[in-house]
Amino acid sequence: MTGQRKYKIVKCDQKVNITATFGSDLMLEGLTSIPSILMKIYNKIGISDFQMMLLIQLIRLNVEENEFYPDPEMLAEYMEAGPSKIEKELAVLLEKEIIAVSEYFNISNKTIFQGYDFEPLFLKISDIWAGMRAREIEDTEKILRGMINSRDYTNKKFHKRALNLISTFENEFGRALSPLEIEQIEQWADELEPCLIVEALKQAVLRGKHNFKYINSILMEWKKNNLQTLEAIAEHDRDFQKRRAARVARSSGIGKGASHTEATAAGNKNLSRKKAFIKTLYI
Repeated sequence: MTGQRKYKIVKCDQKVNITATFGSDLMLEGLTSIPSILMKIYNKIGISDFQMMLLIQLIRLNVEENEFYPDPEMLAEYMEAGPSKIEKELAVLLEKEIIAVSEYFNISNKTIFQGYDFEPLFLKISDIWAGMRAREIEDTEKILRGMINSRDYTNKKFHKRALNLISTFENEFGRALSPLEIEQIEQWADELEPCLIVEALKQAVLRGKHNFKYINSILMEWKKNNLQTLEAIAEHDRDFQKRRAARVARSSGIGKGASHTEATAAGNKNLSRKKAFIKTLYI
């Protein structure tokens, strides 16, 4: 969370201004930092306001005072609740697997002790974060596709010399093309229908790939699969999505007779893949 002092240091000279002393302690006693994501979504995890305050105190005691396993009596000193209520709420947090109790090893004195473990909490946060990011990416892609489609490239009539193609690329890239890039477009226009070249440009833009090498790889893939019309490309993409969905279903191991344990393991595996996918988008 943040660096905190593990012990109290008191100034010997007491002839000081009390306001200045307060300001000094306010700065030097340290801070307990709580992630903003946790504050935004803790209610989605099923954490009440009181339980959130209890978690903050657990984190503070862990970071500031090296208290890994504070008892309800200690926690009651910092909260407007008695030990019995705190003990009950701690049991709820453990039952919901928001926190856990784990064993820790102290390297300095070679001892093993118990303490509260916050990894389950941050795992739940990461799951919700992954879902939020996936929805944001999906919404962004829809907006981008709408912007691209609104430009109505497909209704343009292209000349053999690819003059309109060059203009289309320059408008999309926001700059004048180099002689080598113009030569590349003219080469594509000699071999392919202009509508296919524009479709490749659209797909590259949707993936954030504003470069000719990526566009060329798309066109070469279509040529390899003998895809010569937009309808054939769309059908090929649908078949690819079906095959990928079938592979995911087979690898998940969720069959008609799958056990609950197998289904849970498969669900965790799919969640890991989703997080990995989101990570590649950010990279």
